[in-house]
Amino acid sequence: MGENSAMDKIKGKAKEAVGNATGNERMKSEGKTDQAKGKAKGAVDDLKDRADGVKDSLSGERDES
Repeated sequence: MGENSAMDKIKGKAKEAVGNATGNERMKSEGKTDQAKGKAKGAVDDLKDRADGVKDSLSGERDES
């Protein structure tokens, strides 16, 4: 998972928790939005990794790490 996606999820969870604790619906909503943004970024990163893997397997290259 990318660093930015993880940070968005963490930031979102924190905002949601503060929103819940204070009764601030806007902050709670922003937290959920940040978490969704982090998940979406993670999904895009995963797709890019898979596409690179397919490309490498078709060209005969391997990542030996």
